[in-house]
Amino acid sequence: MESCFSTYLNMLLEQIIIYSAVLLFSVWVVYYYLKRQKEASKIVEAKIARAKEDGLHEPVSLHPRIDLNSCIKSAACVKACPEQDILGILDGGGTLIEASNCMGHGACFHGCPVEAISLVIGTEKRGADLPHINENYESNIQGIYIAGELGGMGLIKNSVEQGQMAVENIVKSGLEKGKTEYDLIIVGAGPAGISASLMAKKLGLNFLTLEQDTLGGSVFNFPRSKIVMTAPMNLPLHGKTKLFGTSKTELLDLWYAILSKNDIDIQEHTKVDSIRPDGNGFTVSINGGEEVKTQTVLLAIGRRGSPKKLGILGEQLGKVAYRLLEPELVSGKKIIIVGGGDSAVEAAISLADQNEVILSYRKDNLWRIKNKNKERLNYAIGMDKLKVVYNSNLVKIEKENVRLKIGEDKLEILENDLVYIFTGGELPMQFLKKTGVVITKRFGYTMRKYG
Repeated sequence: MESCFSTYLNMLLEQIIIYSAVLLFSVWVVYYYLKRQKEASKIVEAKIARAKEDGLHEPVSLHPRIDLNSCIKSAACVKACPEQDILGILDGGGTLIEASNCMGHGACFHGCPVEAISLVIGTEKRGADLPHINENYESNIQGIYIAGELGGMGLIKNSVEQGQMAVENIVKSGLEKGKTEYDLIIVGAGPAGISASLMAKKLGLNFLTLEQDTLGGSVFNFPRSKIVMTAPMNLPLHGKTKLFGTSKTELLDLWYAILSKNDIDIQEHTKVDSIRPDGNGFTVSINGGEEVKTQTVLLAIGRRGSPKKLGILGEQLGKVAYRLLEPELVSGKKIIIVGGGDSAVEAAISLADQNEVILSYRKDNLWRIKNKNKERLNYAIGMDKLKVVYNSNLVKIEKENVRLKIGEDKLEILENDLVYIFTGGELPMQFLKKTGVVITKRFGYTMRKYG
């Protein structure tokens, strides 16, 4: 009897030891996990603080919103995002870090296993102007349709889908082919405009596609290696394209090839000045005077608008540009950059190592740039890498020189190879209002479709 009782006690003791070991191990795992989580949260907190200091924490366009009640803290959204430090995990939940740099890929939405992410435009404090469109992508003006980034949908895949669906809806609305000079004029040759052009070709429409800049629209302005596609898309007359982690160059090459194969010409460097109803459709005024007639219009333009020009002699010369795409390819040049914002400062800094750079600003201080850019600029000035001329205005651009007015009466003639102008843009919302399209300010507006 004693032997049985002793055996029972030994077994009980062994179980207690095993359970205690398991409990201690579990406690250690939980402690280690919470410690790691706390350390990771401190890193994210520091990144958020730095992002706020640099002016990068507030979203400026389409961006993710995380439902913390649904979030399972898997960090799948962080891993899915092809950009760096847009998202992070703070105190066990997803959070935005450098929201201003969000490109609107939507990869985080697709990567979340529990659909805790929605894509929104505007914030609770800062609204975003969006044009009124119905479920067919038609604006309040019958015959004028809107697709893509202008309507708030910055994702390339969804812009592509909207472009083709808008054209399908135009045809379904009772379009009478051949009634006017053109059945459809597509304004903009970005993702939505290219897709719309392919669908218009497929459906046999007599159409014209106008682009104020270059094929690709806003995509063309991304750095060459920038990842712009994270999901497959279906293009009319081409089919499904399986693109993951695709760069700007790869995507543009694909579009050029598809358009060429289908004999579609994009009329580049053509700005639409106005769109007026004329009884049979619309009269579209382009490039300061030429007019074309169309039954319907599809606006597939971006939200950034047209670059503001200085309106000075010589601004039409080929050495003048309003964006800087690949600074590493510019070397040994005498450059003047006009502007006082972050774009101007960043361009000046990126060109300073291999070129002679002057930054011209009309006021006496660069008061609206991010702290990080201010530090980098002061360092570059201190190292004599570039020069800033305050209270100055470019008054004339010549083939080999520029004329720079400094203060009230000083005029300098400077040798010059290139001029970059960063003085803001004419927002497309002004153009829409002039056309008669109703604009509504949205605060944290959830987009209807994510792709």
